[in-house]
Amino acid sequence: MIRFFIKGLIRDRQRSLLPIIVVTLGVMLAVLMQAWITGIMGDMVDFNAKFSTGHVKIMTNAYHENVDQKPNDLALLDTDDFISDLETEYPTMTWAERISFGGLMDAPDEHGETKEQGPASGMAVDLLSPDSKEIARLNLKEILIRGEVPSTPFEVILSEEFATNLGVGPGDEVTLITSTMYGAMSITNFTVSGTLNFGVSALDRGGVIADISGIRQALDMQNATGEILGYFEGGEYNDEQAIALSEQFNAKHQEGDMFEPVMVPLRNQNNLTGMIDIIGYMQGIIVTIFLIAMAIVLWNAGLLGGLRRYGEMGLRMAIGEHKGHIYRSLISESLVIGIVGSVTGTIVGLLLAKLLEQGIDFSDMMQGSNMMMSGVYRARITPECYYIGFIPGVLATLFGTALAGIGIYRRQTANLFKELQA
Repeated sequence: MIRFFIKGLIRDRQRSLLPIIVVTLGVMLAVLMQAWITGIMGDMVDFNAKFSTGHVKIMTNAYHENVDQKPNDLALLDTDDFISDLETEYPTMTWAERISFGGLMDAPDEHGETKEQGPASGMAVDLLSPDSKEIARLNLKEILIRGEVPSTPFEVILSEEFATNLGVGPGDEVTLITSTMYGAMSITNFTVSGTLNFGVSALDRGGVIADISGIRQALDMQNATGEILGYFEGGEYNDEQAIALSEQFNAKHQEGDMFEPVMVPLRNQNNLTGMIDIIGYMQGIIVTIFLIAMAIVLWNAGLLGGLRRYGEMGLRMAIGEHKGHIYRSLISESLVIGIVGSVTGTIVGLLLAKLLEQGIDFSDMMQGSNMMMSGVYRARITPECYYIGFIPGVLATLFGTALAGIGIYRRQTANLFKELQA
């Protein structure tokens, strides 16, 4: 019987082509919307994790209380041993030391006199260790505009905007004027190895990336670090796992000492608590509203398709076909249409989402923004994308046809000839 219905749908395009196209378009939009929203929201979390928060972050209690000031005088000490202990206790985690620093970046002219100056906001990471993942994690090679990644401790990368304002480029000397961990003035010369574009206005205005070994010497922070960022295996953030890990770690370090380490999950940093909750709610709300809208459209398509065939139903009843059999055949046809349209729409939606994984650049619209978010919005294909379109594609089509088919049981013999004439 199913084979008979499929043959009938293939041979009669008026019964199958338009409904399948409608289902395909609706499912395609549902899949594409799911991938697009998931990608945008997920990129916000990933960008913060890579550049600022990690999946979890370890710092001293005092540093945590003043984290917005990045107080290096409250940094973690004896970090070599501490990192070794972390790697032993949490072997599946990846740990990265970071030092945030600020100061005045001075660009001298050919006579050694100040040519330009500007406030610098820097981040020191491990760029030179053979087993370091920081270059790949921060995507430094891909976002370089000029030059190359530092190969010595006293080389730095400047944002392209900052370098342009200072009038410097790869190979030029700059001087960082800042304060050490102990409050003394520090004046250190660096060589610009390259320039890059973060794609985030907040970072591009005065962004600096340096190797942590050079900055440790400049800030007198040997074997010390401001923050230790932890990343889960696979690179995906898991909110429940991060919270549980932080609670477990903090339970072992509750001596009340201001220099005692504390672990903070991503959601409790950079005001991301509300953002992560909103991401979950908004993603669900937007996708639900969209699915309901698609369901209504497909429901109506099934309803109209059934109403147009009342003449056919009258003819089938006239030759003795039972109403129940006619009704079941309509449901079977709509099931086939829903499945075919859902499969086709899902494939097309996934292909379009794959194209959007390259991203669309909205950087020009985010000028002046202080949000830690990339200006390139990308789609992200998740397991939900493979089945979410079947919810409106199959169920809504079935409901629409089922509602229209109820009229079959109300057909009266007196209306039969009128329907046949139609």
